[in-house]
This record gives sequence, C-alpha cells and structure tokens, in this order.
Amino acid sequence: MAPLVVAMGDPAGVGPETIAKAWEARADHALPPFVVVGDARAIEAVWQGPIARIGDLRDASRQFGTALPVLSLHDAGAVVPGQPSADGARAAFHALETATGLTQSGAARALVTAPVAKAQMYQVGFTYPGQTEFVAERCGVSRENAVMMLAGPSLRVVPLTTHVPLADVSGLLTVELILAKVRVTVRGLRKNFGIAQPRLAIAGLNPHAGESGALGREEIDVVEPAIAQLRAEGIDIDGPLAADTMFHPRARARYDAAICCYHDQALVPLKTLHFDEGVNMTLGLPIVRTSPDHGTAFGIAGQDKAHPGAMVAAIAMADAAATHRERYAAHRT
Repeated sequence: MAPLVVAMGDPAGVGPETIAKAWEARADHALPPFVVVGDARAIEAVWQGPIARIGDLRDASRQFGTALPVLSLHDAGAVVPGQPSADGARAAFHALETATGLTQSGAARALVTAPVAKAQMYQVGFTYPGQTEFVAERCGVSRENAVMMLAGPSLRVVPLTTHVPLADVSGLLTVELILAKVRVTVRGLRKNFGIAQPRLAIAGLNPHAGESGALGREEIDVVEPAIAQLRAEGIDIDGPLAADTMFHPRARARYDAAICCYHDQALVPLKTLHFDEGVNMTLGLPIVRTSPDHGTAFGIAGQDKAHPGAMVAAIAMADAAATHRERYAAHRT
C-alpha cells in the first residue's frame, strides 16, 4: 500500500516538530506509514530522533518502523525555528508542489499539509488564498467546488464563506452558493467518511435565525429557498437553525455536518470542542487532502511546546478517508 505524504509547511514553524512527534506516537494512534516532504534539516533543528532520507516513496514502509522517512528537498536555507524567511517560504512552496504531485500520481495514498505562513508565501510568488486553493487548481477543480470542512471527533462544520470581512457575508450568501457547497459536502461525507445518507443542519445568518424576518431576511430570501431545492433532490437537511443552539451534545447528535454562514460561526464551536485535534479536510477533490487546523505558531517553534494532536488527527483522518474512498469506488463498480 502506498504511504501518505506530509508536506512540511514552513520549516521555521511548528510543522517539523508536530510531524516528528506524530511519528513518535505512531504506535499509540495506529498511524499508517507516511513520508515527510521538505528539508530534513528543519526536523533535525527541533528533534533528535532517527530520520531516514529516502529517494523513493516505496522505501517508506520499510523504514517507517525505525525512523521518520523524509524525502528531503534541500532548499530552505539556514533554518532557525521561529524565524520565517523567504528561503523557508520557497521550501514550503516546493514541498507542497512535490507532495501534491506525488498524491495525484498515485505514488502517495493521501496528502497532509502542515501550516504555511501566507505573508512569506506571497513574497515568493504564491498567488493563492491558501493551500486549499493551490491543491484544488493542481487537481483541476475550481475554487468554488473545493469545500473546506473542519472536523473533530464529535463535530464537522462547513463554512459557506471563509476569509472575508463579516460585513461582506450577507452579500456573498446566495442560493447558488449554498446549493454548490452542500452538494459537495454530501458527496464528501459519502466518499471520505462512509456515511451513506448524510444528515445536515444549516445555521441561519442572523440571531435566532432571523426571527421570521424581524432580525433580517437572509434566512427567508436565501437559506430557505436553498433548503427547499436540496430537499427536493433527496438531501436530508434541517434549518435554518439558530446557531446558538446548534452545538450542544444533543443537537450535534442529530446531524453529520453543520453548514455555517461564516468563518467564526463554524470555527468557534469546532475549536472550543476540539482545539488540539481539529482537522481541515478539503472536499470535492479527486485526492484526499487534510491539514491540522492551526497555524505556524512561530512564537513557540523550536521550544518543544507544540502539541501534535491535530497533526496526528490529520494523518489518521487522511488514512481513514483514503480507505473509505477505496470502498466507495469498489461499491460503485
């Protein structure tokens, strides 16, 4: 079986440390063989464990039990944890390109991406809002059809809008946007999680889901018409619901994913419940791609303070999704 690949991310961030700690915890979490793509020196700068530099992914499984396999790309310059640089950003870009290509080719089973520093990436020619959009384009998928899902053990959320000012959200919410995102989410839950009949809940934009128009008409004019069309397509979706009552335990038991109108409506409950184990999964791609749901954390890089939980969860979820996809494909043929 092909290994997973983990793009190292910014070599000065916490990616190298969390990846190494994930390898240390491989037996405790039954992690599958994975290969790091990036500069091995970045790992050596923060970790004293065994590293196996490999030139062929087929060597990963043989090495994985005794050393962390690294497909080393020596282009990060002088690696200083906590101090991002243009050389480091170029290394992160190169690692992302290489790891994406390996996964597309089938040499790798799934892709996990460690955090990058967007400000530095933009300085070296990276023109995408984030790694999600880059991977989507390389896979031939439009940005509109690549859906960001954040997932933890007891909650999955999909924000309809992501990194935009809150003042712009109302104007960006359309029936067409909701239809497109929900359809991709349903397919993703079936393929990546093995949920044959996904149950969804969608939050209203306004307090109390608009109070029948008293607190805003987005629910009446946009959300409800989208729900009606989705239900006509056979999709099980409830809403629009008041967001303040959607995330307690009894409510979460009634759906497989929550569709949220804006970034914080989705991310606040996810990070409150699963701060150390949240995973960002991109739905709508022909490959499996996950990422730990945190940033580069330059402030603690190199200090042995980074918690590996989200990296462990991202690797485990990528492996599980790849397995579900194989079963889904087999069932469809």
